[in-house]
Amino acid sequence: MYENTYPNKRFKYTLEFLKKHISKEEKILDLGVQNPFSDIMISQGFSVENTTGEDLDDEITAVKNSEADTVTAFEIFEHLLSPYSVLKAINAKKLVASVPLKLWFASAYKSETDPWDRHYHEFEPWQFDWLLEKSGWKIMDSKQWTNPTKKLGIRPLLRSFTPRYYIVYAERM
Repeated sequence: MYENTYPNKRFKYTLEFLKKHISKEEKILDLGVQNPFSDIMISQGFSVENTTGEDLDDEITAVKNSEADTVTAFEIFEHLLSPYSVLKAINAKKLVASVPLKLWFASAYKSETDPWDRHYHEFEPWQFDWLLEKSGWKIMDSKQWTNPTKKLGIRPLLRSFTPRYYIVYAERM
């Protein structure tokens, strides 16, 4: 997935946000298989366990049975048909989650070769906030940032000032 493009800016901002809200003593359940960012969290001293690749739309046992203090979900909920079910099933008291924002000038992402690498949802911030609130979470902090590219054109120009990512820290109500 990261063969040609490593999201340095996204990883930097995500790590800064995580460090701001989560202590290294807390156990983290990171939704999704082990990936470059879960490796970064571990290298920074966080105690991280990942889910094992199960389809979280159908199988949330790992989420329900986890004894983690915090759940992280970085770029996961946009791939699920029903993120509400997963959010409701979390037993942890803290959540740090990020999603790509819907861009008015670009269609939702769809890989032609990898059926797991497709976005069913791309959120506006108010939609993700509402999803979290309806599933029992109170947003304590949030941040948005852009994702400019080094290409020429109208879309690359729009990406330089239009937020692309949204991250939240929430606590169970």
